[in-house]
Amino acid sequence: MVNIQSSVRWDRNGATFTDQQYSRGHRWLFDGGVEVPASSSPQLIPLPLSVEAAVDPEEAFVASLSSCHMLWFLAIAAKRGFVLDSYADDAEGVMAEGGDGKMRVTRVTLRPDSKCVGERQPDSDELLSMHRAAHDQCFIARSVTSEVRCFPVGVSCLADDHTPGELA
Repeated sequence: MVNIQSSVRWDRNGATFTDQQYSRGHRWLFDGGVEVPASSSPQLIPLPLSVEAAVDPEEAFVASLSSCHMLWFLAIAAKRGFVLDSYADDAEGVMAEGGDGKMRVTRVTLRPDSKCVGERQPDSDELLSMHRAAHDQCFIARSVTSEVRCFPVGVSCLADDHTPGELA
């Protein structure tokens, strides 16, 4: 078992609070001393009550899925003998009303784009295989109920009965 900790810190800073006109800006603190400015999303709580330059929980959720997938993909590619030179993902989350009438992140779409160097280059089938394995191993993806989709950039083959390049 692995224990994961983080700390969240918020201060009222003199705001009335009960009028709901307080800042949603706060800080996330992680091991090693990393401090991340955080806030509610300006799409949900208008400025100036939100902090546009801060990370909101929904963005962090999408980023954590993308990051987890990438870390597994890198490990799998290295184990299979591919030399990755770069990896980028412009992931996107969608918030919608769930069956219970409450808003939730219902879908996250990953769009990983990896570049290999050297003579050994993965073909589309090998890329899909590595992305499937990464998705299957990702702790975060296995921990959520949101649909997590992956469309590797540059993969145009039809994966089973899914959209071209999509991983189930």
